[in-house]
Amino acid sequence: MTPSVETLVRVYLVHAQLELPPGGRLPTDVGELVRSSLVPGDRVEHLAAHPRSATRLTLGFYLLADRLEEAEERAVRVCGRLLCSVPELAAAHLTGAGVPLIPLAFDEAQPVD
Repeated sequence: MTPSVETLVRVYLVHAQLELPPGGRLPTDVGELVRSSLVPGDRVEHLAAHPRSATRLTLGFYLLADRLEEAEERAVRVCGRLLCSVPELAAAHLTGAGVPLIPLAFDEAQPVD
């Protein structure tokens, strides 16, 4: 029997942007530090860390959730906990979190073989 759409758990990609104050510096192993601080209750399937500068970081959370809003809310909660539990990020603040919008790569009709 196939589960109904309402019971399917999906994986959502949520980007969270963190920023350190001026003069701060992200550790070189920031991705590993964050990954090692995740717990099963976070429901993070995968995490990608993208340093944007010495003080700016985008975390890509691949989260299990029933709905988009739940995934975004969970990413914000996880970031709040990470800022408290990862000493190297204690001075950082969350500047935004949400599902990234994909550019309309298929605006024009594409040829079909």
